[in-house]
Amino acid sequence: MAMKVGMVSLGCPKNQMDAELMLAKIEQAGYEITADSGYADVVIVNTCGFIADAKAESIENILEFAQLKKEKQIQKIIVTGCLSQRYQQELAEEIPECDAVLGLGANADIAAVIERVMAGETVREFPSRDSWCLDGSRVLTTPHFFAYLRIADGCDNRCAYCAIPNIRGNLRSRPMEKVVAEAEALVATGVKELVLVAQDTTVYGRDLYGESRLPQLLTELCKIDDLKWIRLLYCYPEHITDELLSVIAREEKVLNYMDIPLQHAAGNVLKRMHRPGNRESLTALIERIRAAVPDMTLRTTVMVGFPGETEEDFEELCEFIKEARFQRLGCFAFSPEEDTPAYAMPDQIEDSVKFRRRDIVMEEQSRISDACNEAMIGKTVTVLVESFDRYAECWFGRTEGDAPDIDGKVFFTANRPVQPGDMVKVEIIDTMDWDLIGEMRS
Repeated sequence: MAMKVGMVSLGCPKNQMDAELMLAKIEQAGYEITADSGYADVVIVNTCGFIADAKAESIENILEFAQLKKEKQIQKIIVTGCLSQRYQQELAEEIPECDAVLGLGANADIAAVIERVMAGETVREFPSRDSWCLDGSRVLTTPHFFAYLRIADGCDNRCAYCAIPNIRGNLRSRPMEKVVAEAEALVATGVKELVLVAQDTTVYGRDLYGESRLPQLLTELCKIDDLKWIRLLYCYPEHITDELLSVIAREEKVLNYMDIPLQHAAGNVLKRMHRPGNRESLTALIERIRAAVPDMTLRTTVMVGFPGETEEDFEELCEFIKEARFQRLGCFAFSPEEDTPAYAMPDQIEDSVKFRRRDIVMEEQSRISDACNEAMIGKTVTVLVESFDRYAECWFGRTEGDAPDIDGKVFFTANRPVQPGDMVKVEIIDTMDWDLIGEMRS
């Protein structure tokens, strides 16, 4: 009987890409992959180490499996991902139940590491991050009709609060021909939507070609016949060009959806964050995007409680949010991360103030989102069917304005048989919190 290997992957889609590449190597080595990690022989915890909450979730998962190992329900624990890359020796020393702790550069050796730990060896390996190849076969962990497509890894931006460059290194783009080839292979398996991810998608190719090649990449991807939707995540504001907006406006397959992590609007806060811009320049950017692509759905994330953020700075952010009226917005309280400039900055803000500001922002955004959803009533939209909700006794899916696992859903009744992955027309008749309710019209 083949040894059973389970994997729990935490954090962002980029980490999920690592997991899928590792799963392919595990499968190729002849191991059986099981979705029930609690009954596996070997469990891999692919961790996130970005902010405090993510680190806590990763450690909690490791400790849960450590207890299962103590109870002899599982045999071995392997820890991979950003947390083990970031806290290498500390993690190995503080949780000795981990049979292997691997840096990102060791991901390619995952099958051999499984063999070594099953033979009784304790493995601690942290080779160069660049030895982890971003290309290769994947075992998709998403539904069959959509997939993430990583176009680059690492980041050359040096935002004062962010540990990603310390963890993932500098920008490392994948050659365009390899990205397109992988996209073609995914579409050949039935994938209809590709979600492009990187730490900063808008600078894709700068390290390889001396300039951003995202517009050219999008144009090439649009030539894939059976591909229906291409979605862009993580577009940094300072790198959004007129050429990129022109491609989005021209190419039907590139969705009118952009995720732009702005973080703040007050110029002095952005300056301390080591980010360019101010309220005026960001307002001009939003106006430029909406002029080029009038029906663009804009998502952003903002951060409150950054060291030195005054009440006036916070008020400026709130006014900007009211004026910009983002259809999608998430707000996070600043998390001080070791080895980042912001960790030791003066004028740190109390958690109670951070959380109060976060709640105020989300209350305002809730009103904006409600109004945006109300405006959808009476409109007919294309919905990518995801699944059937047996409790609500209806189907649900996403519009082009809804990214998977981030945004809302459309719950709808169907007038004919449908399947996950179908694309149907739905008339919106009502709203429910962040979601829409509709009736299928095709």
